[in-house]
Amino acid sequence: MADENIIWPVKTREIQNWAMDSTYWNDFEIRDDDIIVSTWQKAGTTWVQQILAQFIFDGETDGMPIADISPWLDLRLPPLEEKLPDIIAQKHRRFLKTHLPVDALVYSQKAKYIYIARDGRDCMWSLFNHHHAFNDVLYDAVKALPDFGPVIERPRTNDVRQYYLDWFNDNGFQFWPFWENIRTWWEIRALPNVYFLHFQNLVDDMEGQMRKLAAFLDFSIDEAKWDKMVHHCSFDYMKANATLSTPLGGVIFDGGAKSFVNKGTNDRWRGTLTAEDIAAYEARAIDELGAACAHWLETGEFLDGQ
Repeated sequence: MADENIIWPVKTREIQNWAMDSTYWNDFEIRDDDIIVSTWQKAGTTWVQQILAQFIFDGETDGMPIADISPWLDLRLPPLEEKLPDIIAQKHRRFLKTHLPVDALVYSQKAKYIYIARDGRDCMWSLFNHHHAFNDVLYDAVKALPDFGPVIERPRTNDVRQYYLDWFNDNGFQFWPFWENIRTWWEIRALPNVYFLHFQNLVDDMEGQMRKLAAFLDFSIDEAKWDKMVHHCSFDYMKANATLSTPLGGVIFDGGAKSFVNKGTNDRWRGTLTAEDIAAYEARAIDELGAACAHWLETGEFLDGQ
């Protein structure tokens, strides 16, 4: 398909909430070789950023603050005027993070986009830990921002199933809508500058996925440094060096950055959610996303023809 026949995404709305401001993208100059990493959240964003850093810096990332080098552009902390000069000054190939749905993002035909997803139940088990670890630094900083509506509050339950049910029944309760994020990215999965990746794919075959990502992004791998690159992307390494890959260095979490890099596993909801909970989630996923996308979101497997 010739590029002139492609229907490219167009921004149609703004999203401004306690965490994100989509207007930060409006006047941002995207370079042709930029890489944009997108997820809803808790789906492997930091993991993929760590992988990309290995390609960009040839595995020489010991002591490198990946979270600063690869910022979450639409995050309101710090505000755009504080982080933009450093982003503009970057000479290396840039890799930026977003949690926006496609229709709230200024989309480039030249940049490359990596979309990572994870079963919503797994996301919520990770988010339960993430939310409970937030401390006063985060809550006070958010309250000091210009008012864009309800601000995040401390979790109202210590029961993980009830936390999940609050989210399921209230369309992303305390954070932002889940299903629409998945849906908007799924709709553009066939674009030539989009790569779809599932958290389970990384769990099952991280090295294979790293090589596929390198090929998509046109990176040549120095095989002499491959083992170092893989080691830097292991859970144990990232946990031990969590401050380097955690937003704001982990100061917004009780327990610091190691609270941010938590388990890295799936299926922790099994044995806690009831059969009725599971059936309701699976039916909702199909209703919201369609059978093919729901299957991919749960398993990381594309159905034939997808």
